[in-house]
This record gives sequence, C-alpha cells and structure tokens, in this order.
Amino acid sequence: MKYVLGIDIGTGSAKAVAVNFDSESIGTFQEHYPTYSPRPGFSEQDPELIWRAIKNCIHGILDKFQCGPVAICFSSAMHSLIPVDKQGSKLLDMITWADCRSDAIANRLKTSPEGAYIYEISGMPLHAMSPLCKIMWLRENMPLVFNQTYKFISIKEYVWFKLFGEYIIDHSIACASGMLDIGSLNWNQDLLNLAGIKEDQLSKPVSTNYALVGTLKGILNEQTTFIVGASDGCLANLGSFAIHKGVAAVTIGTSGAVRIASPRPIFNKPAMTFSYCLDENTFICGGPVNNGGNVLQWLVTSFLSKTADKKTFEEVFVLAEQVSPGSDGLLFLPYLHGERAPIWDAKSSGAFVGIRSLHTQAHFCRAVLEGVCYALNDVLLTVEDKSESINQINVSGGFVHSRTWMQLLADITGKRLTLLHTEDASAVGAAFMALKVLGLNGGKYPDKPKTGDQQNIEPDLDTFNLYKQNFLVFKSLYSVLKDSMHQLNRIKS
Repeated sequence: MKYVLGIDIGTGSAKAVAVNFDSESIGTFQEHYPTYSPRPGFSEQDPELIWRAIKNCIHGILDKFQCGPVAICFSSAMHSLIPVDKQGSKLLDMITWADCRSDAIANRLKTSPEGAYIYEISGMPLHAMSPLCKIMWLRENMPLVFNQTYKFISIKEYVWFKLFGEYIIDHSIACASGMLDIGSLNWNQDLLNLAGIKEDQLSKPVSTNYALVGTLKGILNEQTTFIVGASDGCLANLGSFAIHKGVAAVTIGTSGAVRIASPRPIFNKPAMTFSYCLDENTFICGGPVNNGGNVLQWLVTSFLSKTADKKTFEEVFVLAEQVSPGSDGLLFLPYLHGERAPIWDAKSSGAFVGIRSLHTQAHFCRAVLEGVCYALNDVLLTVEDKSESINQINVSGGFVHSRTWMQLLADITGKRLTLLHTEDASAVGAAFMALKVLGLNGGKYPDKPKTGDQQNIEPDLDTFNLYKQNFLVFKSLYSVLKDSMHQLNRIKS
C-alpha cells in the first residue's frame, strides 16, 4: 500500500494521519505530552518529549500498515521558541505560543512609533506569543541564556535538525516569528535589530515545499521524502478545503482561529489580523483566539466541579439544549486566558453579565458555549471586513464532536457550516501538501472531499436575528469592562 503521512506537532499532542494517493485518510496515531507552567503566565514544554512523540507516531503508523510512507510532511503549532547551543541541545524548555511573560514588551512595541511599521513589515500581530517578543524578554531577563544561545528556533526546526542536522525554517512558520519581511520572505534587519540578534542566529527560510530524502534510524530504515511543510493554521485550511473565495475555516481545539485564503497578505491595523504563507501563491489570513475548548474544560472542572471527560462534556451540551437561544439574557465574555484577536489584551478576563435569579446551571453552560462562538464571530466579521463576503465556514477541531456547539456557531454567525474532517485537519493538510510535492493529483491540492465526507449545518435565521442583537451587546462589553479588568489584574499581582 502506498501512502503519505501528515504529522501535526500540536499544542497537546503529536498526531499522524496516513492518506492514500486518492486523498483519503486511512489511519491515524496520536501521542500526548504535557505543558508546564513553572510561574504564572509561563507555558513550557520539553522538546525531547515532543520529538519522542513524533517518532512514536511514525512507529505506530508503520505497525498498522507494515510498510513505510512514501513521504512525510510536517504541520506545527506556531510561535514556539527554543534557545539551543552549538550542538542543538536546548538551553531552556520550549516557550509555547500560550506563554505571556513578554506581554509588557509586546505592549511597549504596540504603542511605540515603530509599532505600525513592525506589523506592516511582518504581517504578525504584536503580542506576547510572538517569538520576537520572547527573544527580547530573554535578552532583558535572562542575559546569560541569551548570550549563550547559538540559534533561536521553533519546535519544527528542532525536529528537522534531529532528522538532518541542518537549520531551516519554512516560510509559514517564519511568518509567525515577527521577524520576517512578509513581502520578500527574508529576515528583516530592522526587526532583527529590535530582537538584538544577527541573521545567523536564526534558521534559513525555505519554501514550504522544501524536501530532503532520508531515513529515521531504528524506525524508518527505507529512504523516505521528508517535506518541511507549513504551520498548523495554514494546513488546517488546506485540510479543510478552505482555500477558495467565500470559504473560511474555523477551528476550535484548545484555542480557536478564523482563517481565509488570499493571494496576498491582508492587513487590519486595529485588529492586527495575521497573514501567514501557505505556499508561493497563497497566504492564510485571519485571527486567533485564546479561548476555545480550554473554556469548556474550565467550565466542567472548575465551575461544575466535575472530571473532564467525554461523558461530562456531553452533560454540558444536554444542559445547554434545555435553554433557549440567548440564555435568557445571560452573556459570557470568554477571555479566561486573556485574548488575542481582535482585542489583543493578555490582561483581559472572563465575565458573566446579566445574571438574574432565573438563571440556572443550564443557563451558564449555554452562555459559555455561546460566548466562545461570539468571540469567533467577532474575528470572522473583522476578517470579512477587509476581504470578501464569506458564505461558508469549514469547521475542524474537537468541537465538531458536538452537534449542539456547531449549531450554535452556525446560528450566531448566520453562515453555513461544513464539516469535512474531525480534528485532523492540520495533519490532513500536511498530507495533501506531500501529495502535491510528489506531483500526484496533477501537482495540485485536492479541491473537494470524497463523496459522503461532507455534512452541512444550516443556520436558523430567526435565531440568527436574535443573536445579532445579543452580539452587539457582547461586542460593547470589553471596552466597558477593560479598565476594571486591568485594575483587578494589577491588584491580583
């Protein structure tokens, strides 16, 4: 059997999806790894555990099919940073996208005279997730580590170095660094000066189609084509067939994102939408949110005091279905983990507004689900404002296992939702990229799923009109509560 393998290096796990030459998913393997928070606001992972998980994913697929893939292509979470020495060994554990230790630096840059220039050159929002801000934080707070660092790399660069002993970074991950000129796809000297580093302290930018042939000792002994691939967000669009006009991709996993494909970068200065390179002809533009499935997990474990498992999640959806749309006037701002697009405020916080004596546990469950959808709709409208009208949303991520949650998103956005895959869109997109690089499917990406792989969820227009009114209130709440959120944040610290 001939197949390609897409591997997604995600926030909580590595996942491998085998895809045959007809673009059909035929097998998966997944391995989880932990995230550590040694101090408030810190988010770290051990890159060696991630490397081990990737090898185990490959091994698991090999055991399933008793033969190796023709090619392996990588998807990866963005914005990670690992300082390494000349031997490629970590000097610190990996700082993840969720780490907000450099929030003050990001705010300093955002409000500086150079802020607009940085965004226009890089297409990357000024936020603590940015590797640019992370490097500046290390320079200011851990000068010994900063001065000992040979290279500042991401997790995918770490994996590629393990495979081939070379430092390269694909254009997609490089776009998410905050230091790449999005026009030329080369490192920008002004941004490197801001970081306080030289170009040779970063990897060489290469096309997302960049490939080498090699083996993986002890696991994959036959010659295999390894393709560097792109970021998880870009490949989720590809894996969700959301690379055409009028189609957006929405993912709700741990966090969430709204993305569309464009032949050129799309800029929105107030909302700082991102533009990341998928390939030489396509940019994926949109905005990420910090609060997705992690909010549901909080609801179950901290608010309802239950164990987070499939059964208790289903209980939440059953409770939510008992309440009418709009939760009888109860609104929830879901900014439990701060927020990225479109407000970009790490000091923002969650809030229930409109609580009355009639509200029950079921109301709070529905309001939480609605709140996450309102936040995504906020990003969707921001993206749509600077591009073209969106008539369809292709969905992926863990939330697709709940018909209730998907119907809520359809009703709040007023858009048709199309379910094409479950939570494997990024890994599937990596496999699709491998097929293209191999010259299969006419050297093109698959443009639609196989028959029977599609499920549509239509919005209820009466419910949509109700939600439009609630959304206007939701949209106004952050500006009203912002100062109070920041004051409480200062008191807490």
